[in-house]
Amino acid sequence: MLVSAAGYLAATVPLRLAGAGAAVAIPLLAVSEYDDVALGGALVAASLAPAVVAAPLVGAVMDRVRHPRLLVMASGVVTFVAFGATALLGTVPIEVIFVLLVAAGAVSPFYMGGASSFVTDEIVDERRAFAYDSGSYNIGYVGGPAIVAVSAVGGSAVLAMWLMAGAALAGAIATLALRMPARPQAIESMWQTIAAGAKHLVGHRPLTVVIASSTLAYSGSGALPIAAVALSLERTGSAADAAIIVTAFAIGGLVGSVLAIVRPSERFSPEMVMGLGFAAIGAFTLVAVPNLGLGWTIAAIGLSGVFTASSNIAMLQLRKQQSPLGVRSQIFTIGAGLRTTAAAAGAAVAGLVAGLPAGILLAGIALSWLASGAIMLLYPRGTQPLPED
Repeated sequence: MLVSAAGYLAATVPLRLAGAGAAVAIPLLAVSEYDDVALGGALVAASLAPAVVAAPLVGAVMDRVRHPRLLVMASGVVTFVAFGATALLGTVPIEVIFVLLVAAGAVSPFYMGGASSFVTDEIVDERRAFAYDSGSYNIGYVGGPAIVAVSAVGGSAVLAMWLMAGAALAGAIATLALRMPARPQAIESMWQTIAAGAKHLVGHRPLTVVIASSTLAYSGSGALPIAAVALSLERTGSAADAAIIVTAFAIGGLVGSVLAIVRPSERFSPEMVMGLGFAAIGAFTLVAVPNLGLGWTIAAIGLSGVFTASSNIAMLQLRKQQSPLGVRSQIFTIGAGLRTTAAAAGAAVAGLVAGLPAGILLAGIALSWLASGAIMLLYPRGTQPLPED
């Protein structure tokens, strides 16, 4: 199992790290080359927005092809080309870079939710498998921006972008170590498969509750960096400390993932773990609202991050258990796409109300997490996993 886990992490961590790091490196590069923050925002949006639109098709394709890992590999190669071209911003025409970043965004669901839908084929123990997957995301979300930050301190946003391109290529090559067996052959057309997946997502109440809860939760995640900037400016007079607050949250998530891998527990049902985990994140976020010093804020946010691992692992378990095998990848990619959209919406809303006191912003984020936990109370009692055939 350790060999399978290592292979899965070797493929997914670099790909997810590249995506997370590029979202930080691209604006820095735009400012460096053109002194244009708006251009950086537009380029980042181009690299993220297509994922939501492409997710159903990506998932349906992964559920039908004979060698899904080749699609993950191809997505890594496309990402490498797009990020490599972006590193040449100022030399390569901006229009070309936009097109390439849109392509990279469109294929990102392959190595995000798509890869997650196959993790239990690589690692037999379901809970531990999703713990590794959660850890893969957290390592990427911490490592990518950290590498970019170190490169940027050295004065080279171009180097940061090349490192993200290299990470994408490394992940693409590492997919050769994955198995990712084909799903049972579908007899209906591609569009019928997509329609079946959408119908199940909307019509199967347990899955609908899980998707609704996790989507709302990620609006809080998206708003946190904006609130962190407001908190940092209000409490220390410098925006630089915002990175420490956000990093504390991500490191908390990584610690939670490690604990789940080392000491997996099945004492509570996944739906209870997911609901209580989201509620705990909200509760510790509320603890950070009082202005008791930067250390207090960092500690409270860091502790809230610890519970993201257990709740995300439970979410992935429930998504897998309540998704028919023939549309499972589609459910996973749509779910990931909705979370990405919710995070972007959370950031946008936080930006619009950024003039409010920082404590109010943070309290609003806490309430979104608490509401996400409350939604899990609607999960039908006694629900059993769907059969695998």
